[in-house]
Order: sequence, then structure tokens, then C-alpha cells
Amino acid sequence: MEKEVNQTLVTDFVMVGFTTHPVLRLVFFVLFLVSYTLTLTGNLGLMVLIYLDSHLHTPMYFFVGSLSFLDIWYSSVYTPRILSDCVSKNKVMSVAGCAAQFFFSAGLAYSECFLLAAMAYDRYVAICNPLRYAIAMSKKLCIQLVIASYVAGFVDAIVHTANTFRLRFCGDNTIDHYFCDVPPLVKMACDDTRVYELIMTSVMGCNVL
Repeated sequence: MEKEVNQTLVTDFVMVGFTTHPVLRLVFFVLFLVSYTLTLTGNLGLMVLIYLDSHLHTPMYFFVGSLSFLDIWYSSVYTPRILSDCVSKNKVMSVAGCAAQFFFSAGLAYSECFLLAAMAYDRYVAICNPLRYAIAMSKKLCIQLVIASYVAGFVDAIVHTANTFRLRFCGDNTIDHYFCDVPPLVKMACDDTRVYELIMTSVMGCNVL
């Protein structure tokens, strides 16, 4: 039985995407291209504005600029692939490519959660300790909080990705989705996923805390 399963192990995935209708695929391509362009323009514009205007050189806007930078990379993990799938007939993605997309999307998503927590802490200090705000939220601390957000986010992503792709995938390699995500991948797993789910619950619980 084990030998039979090994013969059907998945080596690549086929992304179904949003639709197979050629006209709708073109419509989606235009919509996503416009949305992606606006996202890049808006976030880059905000970062440049914060950099050029000395009045915005405060902890709050430093975090806002950092969030804009993160959003640029986060949207770039998915959108180019989605745009490619809309105009290309080849929707195949290798397991390595899927793992890379999964890793960066998880790392940036986790990092954004930690960065938003740092921004909430910044607002807490500003409201509850306004007289000590300038000293408490020093430039050094702000940089450390941003770096810590990325480090914690990508450490979580390493755990998440390694735990997901240690599973063996077999059977139908079609993913009814537009990117590599946990539900469709776990659905294709040949192995028992109880340990996987326990580890993921532990990681998510630690993040929430």
C-alpha cells in the first residue's frame, strides 16, 4: 500500500484560479493590474511623503511607513502570479515554488500582525504616558520593534512552512484556489495531519498571546 501511495506523490500543482472563462480571465487581469498598480503607487507615495516631510518624522509615521513597505511586498507575493495565471494557459506550479510562495506569504502576514501590535503599543504610550512619549518611544526602540516584527514573523513562517511541506501530497494535484494555502494543501495530504494541526494550533496560540 505504501509503495502504491509513493507512486502517486504530487510533484507539482495546478492552480484553477478564479475562472476558466477567457473573457472573465481578461476582466480579472485588468482589475488586478489596476488594483496592484494603485497599491504600489499609494504605498510608495506614502513612504516618499513620510521621508521628505520632516514633520512626519515621528514614531507613528515611522510605523505607518514600515507598514506600507510591508504591504508592497505582501501584495507582490500573490498578484504577479495571479496576473500570469489570467493570461497564461500554463497554471502549473512546482512544489518548491508553492513552498516559496507559502513561506513569504506566511512570513509577511505574521510580520504584519506583530507590526500592528507594535503600532498599538505606540498609541498606548502616546495616550497613557504623553509626557514620557518622546523618551519612551525612541528611534532606537522603534527600529528594534520593526526588526523584531520581521524576525518573529519569519521564524513563525519557517515553522509553518516546514510543518506543512513535510507532509506528502498525493492524488489529484489540482488546487481550487489562486495561491498555495493551508486548506487545499492539507486536503491533499497523504499523511495523518493530527500532529500538523497540533503544531499549528500551538503556533497560532503563541502569536495571539
